[in-house]
Amino acid sequence: MKIAVSSTGASLNSQIEPRFGRCEQFIIVDPETMRFEVMENPGSIASGGAGITTAQEIARKGAEAVITGHCGPNAHRVLTTAGIDVITGVSGTVQEVVTGYIRGQYTPSVNPNAPEHFGAGAGFKRGKGKGSNL
Repeated sequence: MKIAVSSTGASLNSQIEPRFGRCEQFIIVDPETMRFEVMENPGSIASGGAGITTAQEIARKGAEAVITGHCGPNAHRVLTTAGIDVITGVSGTVQEVVTGYIRGQYTPSVNPNAPEHFGAGAGFKRGKGKGSNL
């Protein structure tokens, strides 16, 4: 089994990165041995479709679960369609959350917990939709 965790650093002691599609890297952990690899996230610099790009790469890596803070609707759809459990709303270190997952502390998210374009940054231009201040 492989678990992909959005991470702020390159070790098991790194904190969870709250953004799925825009995090800079993932720690992909084998929970039985706690051996891991660092995967640079191609979606972190994408001009659009970051969540989808990231979800596709996680699926290619063979992950069976993703642990992150927030996951938007497009990424969530790609991951769940690929049969990958999506665990959201999590914080702590990579090692803590992987251990928690193994112990059954987390339930896969049925729905995304972030809107589209979450984490795109201040430079992202949004339309004049509902809730806009423009």
